[in-house]
Amino acid sequence: MRAKRRYQYAIIVALLGALALTLAGCSSLPSLKNRSSSVALGAEQARATLLGQAIQPRVASHPGVSGLNLLEDARAAFAARMLLARHAQRTIDVQYYIWQDDITGTMLLAELEQAAKRGVRVRLLTDDNGIRGLDATLAALDAQPNFQVRLFNPFMYRSPKWANYITDFARLNRRMHNKSFTVDNQASIVGGRNIGDIYFAAANDIIYADLDVLAIGPVVPKVSDEFDRYWASDVAYPVDRIVAAVPDGSLANFHARQARLNNGPSASAYQQALADDQAVARLLDETAPLTWAPTQIYIDQPAKALGKIGKGERMIDDLYPIFTDSTDTLDLVSPYLVPAKSGAEALAAMARRGVEVRILTNSLAATDVTAVHAGYVKRRKKLLKAGVKLYELPRSGGQTDDRDLAGPFGSSGSSLHAKTFAVDGQRLFIGSFNFDPRSANLNTEMGFLIEDPALAQAMHEAFEQDIPGRAYQVLLDDDGDLYWLRQEDGEMKRYDTEPDTSWTRRMTVRFLSFLPIDLLL
Repeated sequence: MRAKRRYQYAIIVALLGALALTLAGCSSLPSLKNRSSSVALGAEQARATLLGQAIQPRVASHPGVSGLNLLEDARAAFAARMLLARHAQRTIDVQYYIWQDDITGTMLLAELEQAAKRGVRVRLLTDDNGIRGLDATLAALDAQPNFQVRLFNPFMYRSPKWANYITDFARLNRRMHNKSFTVDNQASIVGGRNIGDIYFAAANDIIYADLDVLAIGPVVPKVSDEFDRYWASDVAYPVDRIVAAVPDGSLANFHARQARLNNGPSASAYQQALADDQAVARLLDETAPLTWAPTQIYIDQPAKALGKIGKGERMIDDLYPIFTDSTDTLDLVSPYLVPAKSGAEALAAMARRGVEVRILTNSLAATDVTAVHAGYVKRRKKLLKAGVKLYELPRSGGQTDDRDLAGPFGSSGSSLHAKTFAVDGQRLFIGSFNFDPRSANLNTEMGFLIEDPALAQAMHEAFEQDIPGRAYQVLLDDDGDLYWLRQEDGEMKRYDTEPDTSWTRRMTVRFLSFLPIDLLL
């Protein structure tokens, strides 16, 4: 029996070795020689577009500041992207971590294709980790005039992609988490949402509560400059150098799928959202209610994905002093909070010196990444003992009333996804950055820092008025044990274990919290 087991073990080892050798032969990235080059639309040409002609008079009357419109409603955020693309005349530059092959993902790809057909240059840069099932579609679109697709930090072995980690883990563990959608170098959407049904309230099982900002003015060319830098980086590969030749009928299959989805009942709400949306229409008729404020882009270098930058060169190195230097309040929203030892100490030190530190994150029931929650729970007591106030968003039952779509703090969201913080009621950050080691050290990230007391104060007031009624507050009893309080049906209800979770899931989190995996989270 032992001889048989040794024989079976030897066969498994041999097969894994053969797989590793095969993948090693497939993992060599292609040359970037003779890759085409392009840059964002020039300022004069941008001002001559339909968007430019509508926007520039307002921008000129607010020198040095950008016009901002927060996109809290999920369907409005989808409609803003669709309608911006529909009004594009010269260029569309799009950069996302995830693009899903679902209703909203298909509708947006189709809108980009229509823009390319009328002569708009479309550049789509997506992280290769987040395009499951889209190889044939993206390759087919890339083969069309005016439509270019590049994959960031690609996997050479296409299916299953996870197998590439066997031979190339260090490289593939670094991803592009940026999110931006820029039209005619005049208007840009930046924030936390990827492209997919769960981000735009079209999914039946889960909705992500999230936040984007639509911007015009001087910050937009800066977004375009950064897109150009990523597009021309050594980590962005034309899709036709990664994906095999386009199968016959790929574009026709995409169009057939688009037609089926457009005629289905699930798409009707999004067709209506396009008809109802006012954000883009008001940009064009110059009546959009915008907040005008100094706005700065914070972004990682694309070389971070190659491990070629050090401490002091990361986005977090610029962002960190902004909230640690706060003197009054820090209100932080992060779905995947893993403060690690140094981050927890910094937050605790702020609370000890009198700064009111309040944090909203996902509860264990609401999170979609159990391992990340394990990285958070090991620091939870330390934060509470220092005086940090912790709130955890419960998981709701999915989509509710159409009038109460998921906003940044989970009005009907079943999982928090917004990444934002406000400092001293004066400055507000909105972007892709999770407060975890992965965002700090591995992934590339981006976001806007907005110098506007009204926007920052609105977030402060949300912690005062809204969040305590929607989330559990985590507290310590006299014995140092955790408990959770939440207002339910007019009464304050107490939980002495993680609410709405099973014993097995709690034990899984406890086990994972002992593992040295923080740097991967």
